[in-house]
Amino acid sequence: MNDADELPQANKDADENRRPRDDADENRRPKDETDENRRPIAARSAGWAQRSAAWLARTDVTPNQISVVSILFAAVGAALLLWWPTPAGLVGCALAIQGRLICNLLDGMVAVEGGKKSALGALYNEFPDRVADSLLIVALGYAVGWPALGWFGALAAALTAYVRVFGGALGQAQSFRGPMAKQHRMAVMTVACLIGAGELAWAGSQWALQVACIVIAAGSMLTCITRTQGIARQLTTGAPSC
Repeated sequence: MNDADELPQANKDADENRRPRDDADENRRPKDETDENRRPIAARSAGWAQRSAAWLARTDVTPNQISVVSILFAAVGAALLLWWPTPAGLVGCALAIQGRLICNLLDGMVAVEGGKKSALGALYNEFPDRVADSLLIVALGYAVGWPALGWFGALAAALTAYVRVFGGALGQAQSFRGPMAKQHRMAVMTVACLIGAGELAWAGSQWALQVACIVIAAGSMLTCITRTQGIARQLTTGAPSC
C-alpha cells in the first residue's frame, strides 16, 4: 500500500477525533425520570402507597389522569379557602391538600413501578403541579387579604421548579432541596389550615394563615437561591448540587 492509499484512512481518523464523543453527549442530556431526577418521597415505600399504586396499575387509570385529579383537589382546597373560610372549610382545605399530595405520589408510582409510563408523562409530571401550587397559594393570599403576596408566592413557587428543571437541562441531577420545596409548601399550608381552624373558632383571627403566606413566599425565594447556588457550584467545581 502506498502513501496515497493511506490518506483516506488518516482523514477518517482525524474526523473521528474531532467528532464529539457519545459519552459527552450522554452527560449533557437531561437524566431520565427513573433515576436521581425522581423526587425522593419517604411515603413511596409505605405499604398503603404500594398497594394503592399496584391496584391502580391493574385498572384502566393512567398516571396522567391521576396527575390531572391532583388539580381538582387543589381547586377544591382553593375554593374552600376563598368561599367557605370557616373552621370546617379550613379542615376541608387541609384534607384537599393531602389529596393533592397523594395524587402526586401515586402518579409516579403507577408510571414507574406500575410500568405505565407514556410519552407525555414528563409534561403531566410538571404542569399539573404548577397549576395546583398556584391555585392554593394564590387563594391563600386572597383569604388573608394579601392578594399580592399570594401571587408573589405562587410565582416564587413556580420559579423553584424552573431552577430545578434548568439544572437538569444542563445535565445535572435535578435538585429537590428546600427549604421550601413543594412538599414543604404543602406541609406549611396544611398545618396552617388546621391551626387556623382552631384559631378562627376560638379567636376569630387568621394569624396562622398569614404566617403561612409569608413563610411560603419567603421560603420559595430562598429555595430559588439555594438551588441556583448549587447549580453554579457544580458548574464551576463539579461538586454535587443536591
